[in-house]
Amino acid sequence: MGGTRAGTGSGDSDRRLGRRALLVGGLAAAAGTAVLARDELSRLWWRLPGVEKPRVAGAVDFRGARWVAASPANYRRADRPDDYPIDRIVVHVTQGGYASAVKAFQDPSHGAAAHYIVRGDGRVTQLIRELDVAFHAGNRSYNERSVGIEHEGFVERSSSFTDAMYASSARLTATICGRYGIPVDREHIIGHVEVPGTDHTDPGRYWDWDRYMGLVRQAAGHDADRA
Repeated sequence: MGGTRAGTGSGDSDRRLGRRALLVGGLAAAAGTAVLARDELSRLWWRLPGVEKPRVAGAVDFRGARWVAASPANYRRADRPDDYPIDRIVVHVTQGGYASAVKAFQDPSHGAAAHYIVRGDGRVTQLIRELDVAFHAGNRSYNERSVGIEHEGFVERSSSFTDAMYASSARLTATICGRYGIPVDREHIIGHVEVPGTDHTDPGRYWDWDRYMGLVRQAAGHDADRA
């Protein structure tokens, strides 16, 4: 799929790092990587027995979202923003229908998944908790610092991007920005095409960034008024 299918796995070989870091000790020192190991361990302390945050099955981070779990092979358990600060939102397009995107994200061999999918009718599905690192951007650093939002459709079909989709996605993005203190601007809300090293083009030329950012700002303002 255009949003997260090709070229993502190569940016997420970090899926093995957690196990390596937890081995640490003499092996890390012998390899001359003790400093790196300590840094990694400082982020992974919560994975020790009895320390990990409790997780409620089916719980969602965005009110009204539907929960459909992605394969654990397509994301890395984490404790964001405590271990990795979140300061980006990455906009994707699925290059296919909603059902095919869900099927791909539930396939352990796919190697990629986003936190959310927004359908053409505006319905939001969450597949990965925001505290976890989804393999969606094809860049390890950006995966660790961002929330990925897929949008049902095709980059070359302007009709994919409906009024309902824009409005719902904008509310989702505004909520995420408010939760983590992310500035509502184009430096922090980006397309997959803007991720360093990517070979993707989504969300493409038909995604109306001016309209979208206006809706996000409007939604963010309303959220602030209710706070």
